[in-house]
Amino acid sequence: MNPYTPAPPRTPPARPWWKTTPAGLGLLAAVALIGAFSLPLGFLAMVAAVVLLWFLPPWRWFAKLGASVGAFFLLGIGSGVGGQLDDTARTDAKPASARTHEPSTEPPSRQRRNEPSPPPSYRGKPLDQAETAARAAGYTTDRHDASAEHRSILVRSGWVVCFQNSPAGNGSRTVTFAAVKSGEPCPEKDGARIPWPVMPDLTGRTWRASVAELTDLDVSESAIRAESHYMNDALPAGDHDSWLVCEQDPAQGDDITAEVTLGLASPTAGCGTEGSYLRDKDDDGVPDYRDRTDDRVRSTTGGGGGGSGAADAAGGSGTSGGGSSTSGGSSSAAASGGSSSTGGGSGGGGPVVHPGAFCSPAGARGVTRAGTSMVCGPGSDGRDRWHSG
Repeated sequence: MNPYTPAPPRTPPARPWWKTTPAGLGLLAAVALIGAFSLPLGFLAMVAAVVLLWFLPPWRWFAKLGASVGAFFLLGIGSGVGGQLDDTARTDAKPASARTHEPSTEPPSRQRRNEPSPPPSYRGKPLDQAETAARAAGYTTDRHDASAEHRSILVRSGWVVCFQNSPAGNGSRTVTFAAVKSGEPCPEKDGARIPWPVMPDLTGRTWRASVAELTDLDVSESAIRAESHYMNDALPAGDHDSWLVCEQDPAQGDDITAEVTLGLASPTAGCGTEGSYLRDKDDDGVPDYRDRTDDRVRSTTGGGGGGSGAADAAGGSGTSGGGSSTSGGSSSAAASGGSSSTGGGSGGGGPVVHPGAFCSPAGARGVTRAGTSMVCGPGSDGRDRWHSG
């Protein structure tokens, strides 16, 4: 035996079986198996297996991390295969027949007390105020157009509640408001057509009687407007109750959805059929039926004055001075009379215009042949016309 021969290497001691790789894999399999029979026990087994996997097998850290995650998934798979995830639902579930026919142990009066009380009525209130009050009472609100037009509600303060709906039972605390715009009548039911009043035939009736009939149809008196039927006439301020209706807007049979405009005429003048102007022979802007005396006086005075002036200037007779031009004296008188007439016609300043005729530019001024001052401004039809001013 050679004393210099090296001794054979020592065999490392065998690793205990519980520290081997097969033991670690067995722990993972045990987690899935136990989880298939009982989810709580499977969870405890998973926690124990994760702890042992980090200390027993000779694995690297990333292998131990992967095994820990795998234990969690194996628990879920085992529990799902074994039906453990449905145990809670099966335990809490009751047969439908048992739920349907099980008598209530509470007396009916107590059951009614437990149900939420219906919300108060908000019909007729502005929509924004109704929603604020309902939310303050603990309700959730919703809204929509009550008419058949299905309009969007943008400015809630301009809408009024017509109907409200709160589902009964199920502990619901939601209020749905159906509203229309302010000034509109409520439909007969939610989603129906708005029952607008229909315009009657008011032609020939007085202003007072027409207003009374319209207000009986729920038309606001502030929405009824009067204007003169004739372009060269004007309504007496606050004193046209006896004036007659000659035209109306909207027409007979149409829905009244906005303002009502009635064209009125004096009973003395009546409703004209030959145009929108009354007779005004002196063109002073005032119809003849309102200034007959002035017209007659102006006609007499103007003719006499012209003749007298002509005669005085010529030194001859009034007849020759007024219109004849055969003699020198008479011709001079005629010229003088003509000059006097021209001066009278232009005494008011500006060009001679006809009342009610179209004009431009706005603000221009003129006079009638009678000397009445006129101004150019918008008429009732929106176009610039000559009128007194």
